[in-house]
Amino acid sequence: MYIQEKLSKCFKEGEKGGERHKGLRNVEKSEQRVKGHMDKSKHNLKAMISFQKTGFSDWSASASFYCLYHCLLAILAKQGIESRNQSCTFAFVERLIDEGKVSLTKDELSSIFDRDVTEDIEHSNKILDIRENMQYSIKTSLEQEQFIELKENTKRLFDKLIREIES
Repeated sequence: MYIQEKLSKCFKEGEKGGERHKGLRNVEKSEQRVKGHMDKSKHNLKAMISFQKTGFSDWSASASFYCLYHCLLAILAKQGIESRNQSCTFAFVERLIDEGKVSLTKDELSSIFDRDVTEDIEHSNKILDIRENMQYSIKTSLEQEQFIELKENTKRLFDKLIREIES
């Protein structure tokens, strides 16, 4: 029930605000938009690794999140949906999972973003939690082990999402 109510609100928000809406909107399907999100995703994956190599691994967390988020936006674009809201994007992908329209699992989706907020964000391995922790804390680097785990999780999910988009 949560998903349907959330999506209803997201589409209502998408109807407002012209180009600067803050929800979901039906748009014409566009291979160019799908490819653009895939290209942005690949760009962010490279940035994640580059940031770590140049001593800016705190930014690797944001690049990791947005690498995967752009894959999700590509999945929406493939469905003829435009999103300008992260929680709306995740709700729509969750509905696609429920309907069996994508092979991503809810556990995989929640490893990127989990609507059940983690109390201990500093020790969470959810990619959004790591991004938020690095973005809002005073830390300027990820521990090496944490970076390796983040990179492996990002690459595993990226590979799966790219296969999903290309199928």
